[in-house]
Amino acid sequence: MSLKGLLCSSAFMMSFAVIISLITNFTGIFPGDVLNAPLRSNITILCLAVMLTLSFSRIPYNDLNPIEHSSSVIRAIVLGLVVASIVPLAGYFILAGTEWADYAKGLVFIAATPFAASVGPLSYILRGDFQHALRSTVIIYILALAWIPAIIWICLGESVDMMNVFITVLEIIGLPLILSRLLTGLDIPKDVMSIVLNCIITFLVWLSVSSADFQSAGWFIMTVFLIVAGLRTFFMGNVVETCERSAGIHWTQRVTDILMVTYKNKGIALALCAAVLVGPMIPKAMVAIAASIIVDVCWVAFMDGYLFSPKRMDRELGTEKV
Repeated sequence: MSLKGLLCSSAFMMSFAVIISLITNFTGIFPGDVLNAPLRSNITILCLAVMLTLSFSRIPYNDLNPIEHSSSVIRAIVLGLVVASIVPLAGYFILAGTEWADYAKGLVFIAATPFAASVGPLSYILRGDFQHALRSTVIIYILALAWIPAIIWICLGESVDMMNVFITVLEIIGLPLILSRLLTGLDIPKDVMSIVLNCIITFLVWLSVSSADFQSAGWFIMTVFLIVAGLRTFFMGNVVETCERSAGIHWTQRVTDILMVTYKNKGIALALCAAVLVGPMIPKAMVAIAASIIVDVCWVAFMDGYLFSPKRMDRELGTEKV
């Protein structure tokens, strides 16, 4: 594969980011004294705001009436916000009263985030319900302006500055939703868009995962977070796939529903964690997000190689037409 092809590959870039991040973390060569917590927070928020502005600029803001598309909107809310948050929230409340409480706070930010803005493009590529994905992305991110602070307040309200939470949410979601309208008429080639977004994601993963406190965490809590991430992606994704396929729901809806349930926006989780928490809590909470990113790479490979493979896609779409 060419260099351009590798840069356009989300799976490759995510894998590369995780490997480099773990190397810089465990070898101790990450320049934490220069890239201190406040600076990392500001850089993360800026990068994420740019990334979401570019992503939202490709989504038309028409055909969004939630009343006309009530079933679509309800499905997106239930799957993309409620169901997708059950596992990480359960993990947090189980660990909240233990010695791992500070590490478990990372699960709150995973639970609070909506699904990734790339659910729309992925639905198009995998022949899912593209219009539903685009419509739901805009509506869910608007709802996230209230959903994210609500989840953080319920779980961490006494330990974080909620005003800072609201400001951060407006910076990483509110402003991109508005500024993206200025770029809708700009012609950006798909490969250029993919490369830019993948490079930003790679940098964000490196910046955040490299500073995660793996060494103090130990293997036990890391294993717990890997299990939680596996339940959130592999278990929940396959449960939705099995239930909907058994109910006779067609490929197009199943693809988008599964992406909404499993494909969380880790960039927002990273930005919230870096901006909202203080002191030593940040690298501890980053461990849960880092573990989730590692599992997400495996989940993307599983979706690409089996669950949504071209061979299976052709077979199921062909059967549905009969």
